[in-house]
Amino acid sequence: MTASLWAACLWIVLAFILQSIPSSDNHWRRAYVLIALGIPLLIWVFVQNGAMFGVVVAVAQASVLRWPLYYLYKWMRGRSD
Repeated sequence: MTASLWAACLWIVLAFILQSIPSSDNHWRRAYVLIALGIPLLIWVFVQNGAMFGVVVAVAQASVLRWPLYYLYKWMRGRSD
């Protein structure tokens, strides 16, 4: 297993630890940190392991960050109308 896949697994564990800690802002600051760490990590996985593993990691990250993605979708849809 490559270093990028280990880092992706650690990112998932970190995300689940961060979600279990109570937050006053509905975890948005933590989501921003996870996004800032997740995008370069996803690129690293794509480069080092190829598209198949990259897609798997992207789906895992999207399942963790589903609400930010939902609001991004709503924002982009509102701008296109």
